[in-house]
This record gives sequence, structure tokens and C-alpha cells, in this order.
Amino acid sequence: MIIKTDHGVVRELRFNRPPANALSSELLVALKQAVEAAPKEGIRALVLAGSPGMFSAGLDVPLLITLDRPAIAQTWRNLYSVLQVLACSPVPIAAAINGHGPAGGTVLALFCDWRVMAEGDWKMGFNEVQVGIPLPPVILAALKRQVGARQAERLGAGGLVISGSEAVRLGLVDELVPLDRVVDRAIEWCRSLLALPPQAMTLTRTKARADLASLFDQDIERELDQAIKDWWSEEAQTVLRALVEKLQKRRS
Repeated sequence: MIIKTDHGVVRELRFNRPPANALSSELLVALKQAVEAAPKEGIRALVLAGSPGMFSAGLDVPLLITLDRPAIAQTWRNLYSVLQVLACSPVPIAAAINGHGPAGGTVLALFCDWRVMAEGDWKMGFNEVQVGIPLPPVILAALKRQVGARQAERLGAGGLVISGSEAVRLGLVDELVPLDRVVDRAIEWCRSLLALPPQAMTLTRTKARADLASLFDQDIERELDQAIKDWWSEEAQTVLRALVEKLQKRRS
């Protein structure tokens, strides 16, 4: 589910779960293991990428809607584990958003150090409210850190999915480049950071990201319990099942 390609000391981790690189529990576990393993193998920076045209569609709702309560609980725990690993990574991580990346796709990118997105009609954003799920506090706090409180409120409460150009304007994405340049540009950014005096860069980066890492020092168990409860709410289940039916009709 994760294709690893080394570009010197920069490792590309490419999602490989067609057709939409949707986040299943198994993919989340594989991503966490890959991110954790890289520094131990001499890798000094990471790039997260999808397939051209699709970074990640977020949580695999058609799959998740078929799971029982213990399996859903494990999926949420796996998601939070990945976000913590990204936030606390000892090496820089660039998100190469080479296509659509809404919902969980945007969330993964949010916890990276830097984000580059493809030019064109690609979308990203936090549409959780659209499907009846409140934006969890850890994700909302990370979003506030990135774009400020007012825009976090607008994007989160509004369940907005936005263009790359608007994402750059708001600071949610750092740069736009042509689709075929996204991964290369992410690798270039990693190399530019690694070219700096390593001790100074690493210490400054660690201090700068300490607030993001500290989000996971809070009562995460209580937050997870609430997120799982919200998933099983009548409102969320009604909207999610309607969404799955709509997707199935499109495919038939």
C-alpha cells in the first residue's frame, strides 16, 4: 500500500491503494510504520505523495460503513497514531499533493512540514461537517495553527473544499506547481532544508513544531472516545450511508 522510492537521503512514500488512495486501517498502519522506520534507516527527509490526480480521498467511507464498532474504533486510533507520528517526526516531511486531497488527505498534509500542490482543478479541504462528523479538536487546533482562527472556523465549520489557489492564499498550501513537477518540487524543498547546517536546522525545527507535537499530550483518549461516538451518531450514519449510496449509483 506504500511504495518507497529513495532519492538519496530523501525517501518518497507513495500511497498505492487505487482508485482513490482512501485511508483504510491497513494503509494507516503501513504509513505509520514507514514514517517511523525511515530515520532509523538513514533517511533524512520524507515526501508523502499519491498517484497523479489523486493524493488521497480521505477515510474510505464505503469500507468503513461496513465495519463494526471495534473496527471503527481501531481505525480512528490508527489515524491519530499517524498524525502524531507526522507531527513528532525527527526528520522533515513534505506533502506532495499531486491531485485531489480532501478530508483525510488534507489532514495528513496539515501535519507535515511543508505542502506543494498541483496546479489545475484539484480540490482539498475539510468536508467532515458535510458528512455529519464534527472536526476533531486536534485537527481543528492544527488547522488554526496553519491558517489562523478565523479561517480555521470558516473552513472547518463550513465543511469547505477549496481550490489549490485558495489554499495557497490562505496558507494551507505553500506552493503550486504543474502536476508533473509536484513530487520533484517536494524533493527539492527537502534537499534545500538538508543543505542547511544540520544541528541548527533540526533544533529550530523541533522548537517551531513543539506546539504541534504537544497537541498529543492532551487527553487524547477522551478525544478519541468522542470522535468514535460522533461517527456512530444518528446524524453521521444517516449522511454517510446516503453518501455511499450516491457513490454506488455513480459507479453502476
